[in-house]
Amino acid sequence: MKINFLGAAGVVTGSKFLLETSEKNILIDCGMFQGLKELRALNWSDLPVDVEAIDLVLLTHGHLDHVGYLPRLVKQGFKGKIIGTAPTLAIAEIILRDSAKIHEEEAKKANQEKYTKHQPALAFYTKFEAEKTIGLFKAEMPDKWITLSANISYKFKYNGHIIGATFIEMDISGKRFVFSGDIGRPNDYLLDDPKKPEWADFLFIESTYGNKLHPKENIEDVLTKLIKETIYKKGNLIIPSFAVERLQTLMYLLWKLYKANNIPNIPIFIDSPMGNNVLEVFKRFPKWHKLPMADYNAMCNHINIIQSYKETWETIDDKRSKIIIAGSGMVTGGRVLTYLQQLIDEASTTVLLVGYQAEGTRGRQLKDGAHEIRFFGKYHPVKANIVCVESLSAHADQNDLINWLSHIKNIPEQVFLIHGEATALDAFRVKIQDTYGWQVKIPKLSDVEKVRL
Repeated sequence: MKINFLGAAGVVTGSKFLLETSEKNILIDCGMFQGLKELRALNWSDLPVDVEAIDLVLLTHGHLDHVGYLPRLVKQGFKGKIIGTAPTLAIAEIILRDSAKIHEEEAKKANQEKYTKHQPALAFYTKFEAEKTIGLFKAEMPDKWITLSANISYKFKYNGHIIGATFIEMDISGKRFVFSGDIGRPNDYLLDDPKKPEWADFLFIESTYGNKLHPKENIEDVLTKLIKETIYKKGNLIIPSFAVERLQTLMYLLWKLYKANNIPNIPIFIDSPMGNNVLEVFKRFPKWHKLPMADYNAMCNHINIIQSYKETWETIDDKRSKIIIAGSGMVTGGRVLTYLQQLIDEASTTVLLVGYQAEGTRGRQLKDGAHEIRFFGKYHPVKANIVCVESLSAHADQNDLINWLSHIKNIPEQVFLIHGEATALDAFRVKIQDTYGWQVKIPKLSDVEKVRL
């Protein structure tokens, strides 16, 4: 068989791994590249494989860098099923619809305001193309072997990270292939601990934090301090946030702090249409998270959920100190740009970055101390206080990743490190070899690995 590394090889994003076998051709994940311009440019290229020959897509979870290329795949001729757990497909549906809307709006705005080099600027995919893709979705249960052909079967296993997320075990001609997807963290506020694989002949493991340990900071103390400072400065606390999981975790933490009288009743505005839809997924799938429904309802009632762009501007014009949580989490687009356009040049503003910031994103520029950032065709001076915390990351750190491997009973024939920047990949390679003595390989983009079964 052949394994094609079409994304997330040598880089964090763009997850795509094609298994070509004599019985089935299976694509594991189908995500967009994010971050550096040269990576984003790859999104516009057709895949260098016969897309029409791909039989099915298996999804580990619903994040954009794992599902965002699906409409392009369909446009290139894919007609098979797209399979994931029910909450994963619910999240993917929300993300594809939302991103298609954003793609269309941004192309229209770029053409109207003439800040595009392309004549005309085109949407990466349209709402119609997203709906066509969603029509191919098929949900499967976790912890159940599904037979694909005489010698191929697969199983989804709970993995924390975000609601619905799994790692994938595949048996192909008696060999066990394990695709980690993104691995969650133990003791998460909303999710149970990830399960662990017990056998892997060929292991594909994420390495996003392969060289780091998450700081032991107390996020509740950090939030309390920043909120009190914001009120003192009569300013605004802006939190760019991913709509899936991070937003719900922040809502829960802020409600918890208020309930415990640790913070005053400062207005909290959630401006993320996609985040609102994700809240409904939590309501629909209570067995996939550990937030009691009574707490869920109280949390939602405590927060102002913005429904329209008109309300966005009303919130900006509101002179009260307030907390604003808006997408996108890496400041690559979304409603958060509208707030930053008006407020990032004020010293009374604090921007709190609460997750991984990929190379080439505005979030990474802010984290690295940029004195100005560019969006909507203009440069905006950064006078706001920029604060970064990584303790809310939904990704396992190096210790968590090593621990996730601890139940594997055999010695894998090959371990492939994926989803990482170069320094993280190399550090994690050394750590696995020192800890377990396993053979480790770091594939590059477009590599093809041949496996004898």
